[in-house]
Amino acid sequence: MHTFLFNHIALSVKDVDKSINFYQTVFQFEEIKNTASNSKTRWLSIGEGKQLHLIPRPDFEIKTNKAVHFAVSTINIDAFVKHLLELKIDYSDWIGSKNKDYIRKDGIKQVYFQDPDNYWIEVNNDF
Repeated sequence: MHTFLFNHIALSVKDVDKSINFYQTVFQFEEIKNTASNSKTRWLSIGEGKQLHLIPRPDFEIKTNKAVHFAVSTINIDAFVKHLLELKIDYSDWIGSKNKDYIRKDGIKQVYFQDPDNYWIEVNNDF
Protein backbone atom coordinates (compact mmCIF):
# COMPACT_ATOMS: atom_id res chain seq x y z
CA MET A 1 0.00 0.00 0.00
CA HIS A 2 1.28 3.46 -0.86
CA THR A 3 1.32 6.30 1.66
CA PHE A 4 0.48 9.83 0.59
CA LEU A 5 0.56 13.26 2.19
CA PHE A 6 -1.02 16.40 0.81
CA ASN A 7 1.74 18.64 -0.61
CA HIS A 8 0.28 21.62 -2.49
CA ILE A 9 -2.54 23.05 -4.54
CA ALA A 10 -1.81 25.01 -7.72
CA LEU A 11 -4.12 27.64 -9.18
CA SER A 12 -3.94 29.42 -12.52
CA VAL A 13 -4.39 33.14 -11.87
CA LYS A 14 -4.80 36.20 -14.08
CA ASP A 15 -2.65 38.53 -11.94
CA VAL A 16 -0.18 36.76 -9.66
CA ASP A 17 0.65 39.93 -7.70
CA LYS A 18 -3.04 40.57 -6.99
CA SER A 19 -3.50 36.96 -5.89
CA ILE A 20 -0.41 37.03 -3.65
CA ASN A 21 -1.75 40.20 -2.01
CA PHE A 22 -5.18 38.61 -1.50
CA TYR A 23 -3.89 35.43 0.13
CA GLN A 24 -1.43 37.32 2.31
CA THR A 25 -4.08 39.84 3.40
CA VAL A 26 -6.83 37.30 4.05
CA PHE A 27 -4.79 34.41 5.46
CA GLN A 28 -1.35 35.88 6.27
CA PHE A 29 0.23 33.09 4.18
CA GLU A 30 3.98 33.62 3.94
CA GLU A 31 5.58 33.75 0.50
CA ILE A 32 8.30 31.15 0.09
CA LYS A 33 10.86 30.51 -2.62
CA ASN A 34 9.79 28.68 -5.75
CA THR A 35 12.46 25.98 -5.67
CA ALA A 36 11.15 24.16 -8.75
CA SER A 37 11.93 26.67 -11.48
CA ASN A 38 12.78 30.22 -12.45
CA SER A 39 9.23 30.81 -13.70
CA LYS A 40 6.96 33.59 -12.47
CA THR A 41 4.96 31.06 -10.47
CA ARG A 42 4.92 32.17 -6.85
CA TRP A 43 4.53 29.96 -3.80
CA LEU A 44 2.88 30.56 -0.45
CA SER A 45 3.22 28.45 2.68
CA ILE A 46 -0.15 27.49 4.12
CA GLY A 47 1.44 25.80 7.15
CA GLU A 48 2.70 22.37 8.12
CA GLY A 49 4.77 22.09 4.94
CA LYS A 50 1.73 22.57 2.68
CA GLN A 51 1.85 25.12 -0.13
CA LEU A 52 -0.29 27.17 -2.50
CA HIS A 53 1.27 27.68 -5.94
CA LEU A 54 -0.05 30.61 -7.98
CA ILE A 55 0.68 30.17 -11.66
CA PRO A 56 0.31 33.30 -13.82
CA ARG A 57 -1.97 32.69 -16.79
CA PRO A 58 -3.17 36.20 -17.76
CA ASP A 59 -4.79 35.04 -21.00
CA PHE A 60 -6.56 31.93 -19.69
CA GLU A 61 -10.29 31.86 -19.06
CA ILE A 62 -10.81 30.58 -15.52
CA LYS A 63 -14.15 28.85 -14.88
CA THR A 64 -15.10 27.65 -11.43
CA ASN A 65 -18.03 26.36 -9.44
CA LYS A 66 -18.48 26.04 -5.69
CA ALA A 67 -18.16 22.24 -5.74
CA VAL A 68 -14.53 22.75 -6.82
CA HIS A 69 -12.97 24.43 -3.82
CA PHE A 70 -10.27 24.04 -1.24
CA ALA A 71 -10.80 24.29 2.49
CA VAL A 72 -8.73 25.45 5.43
CA SER A 73 -9.62 25.22 9.10
CA THR A 74 -9.21 27.72 11.91
CA ILE A 75 -9.78 27.50 15.64
CA ASN A 76 -11.71 30.78 15.80
CA ILE A 77 -13.97 30.96 12.77
CA ASP A 78 -16.00 33.81 14.28
CA ALA A 79 -12.90 36.02 14.44
CA PHE A 80 -12.04 35.03 10.87
CA VAL A 81 -15.54 35.95 9.65
CA LYS A 82 -15.16 39.31 11.37
CA HIS A 83 -11.82 39.71 9.53
CA LEU A 84 -13.58 39.00 6.20
CA LEU A 85 -16.19 41.66 6.97
CA GLU A 86 -13.47 44.18 7.89
CA LEU A 87 -11.85 43.45 4.50
CA LYS A 88 -15.29 43.90 2.85
CA ILE A 89 -15.21 40.34 1.51
CA ASP A 90 -18.65 38.78 1.27
CA TYR A 91 -19.06 35.15 2.26
CA SER A 92 -21.92 32.70 2.03
CA ASP A 93 -23.21 29.34 3.11
CA TRP A 94 -23.25 26.42 0.65
CA ILE A 95 -26.50 27.50 -1.03
CA GLY A 96 -25.28 31.07 -1.49
CA SER A 97 -27.01 33.02 1.28
CA LYS A 98 -24.93 36.20 1.52
CA ASN A 99 -22.93 36.71 4.72
CA LYS A 100 -24.43 33.62 6.32
CA ASP A 101 -22.50 30.70 7.77
CA TYR A 102 -23.61 27.08 7.79
CA ILE A 103 -23.37 24.45 10.52
CA ARG A 104 -22.99 20.99 9.04
CA LYS A 105 -24.72 17.90 10.42
CA ASP A 106 -21.48 17.01 12.23
CA GLY A 107 -21.42 20.42 14.00
CA ILE A 108 -18.67 22.00 11.90
CA LYS A 109 -19.28 25.67 11.02
CA GLN A 110 -18.24 26.76 7.53
CA VAL A 111 -18.28 29.74 5.19
CA TYR A 112 -17.43 30.14 1.51
CA PHE A 113 -15.99 33.06 -0.43
CA GLN A 114 -14.04 33.68 -3.62
CA ASP A 115 -10.54 34.89 -4.45
CA PRO A 116 -9.78 37.45 -7.20
CA ASP A 117 -10.02 34.72 -9.89
CA ASN A 118 -13.32 33.45 -8.47
CA TYR A 119 -11.89 30.24 -7.01
CA TRP A 120 -14.04 29.10 -4.11
CA ILE A 121 -12.50 28.80 -0.65
CA GLU A 122 -14.11 27.16 2.36
CA VAL A 123 -13.06 28.10 5.87
CA ASN A 124 -14.34 25.91 8.67
CA ASN A 125 -13.66 25.19 12.33
CA ASP A 126 -12.80 21.50 11.92
CA PHE A 127 -9.50 22.09 13.72
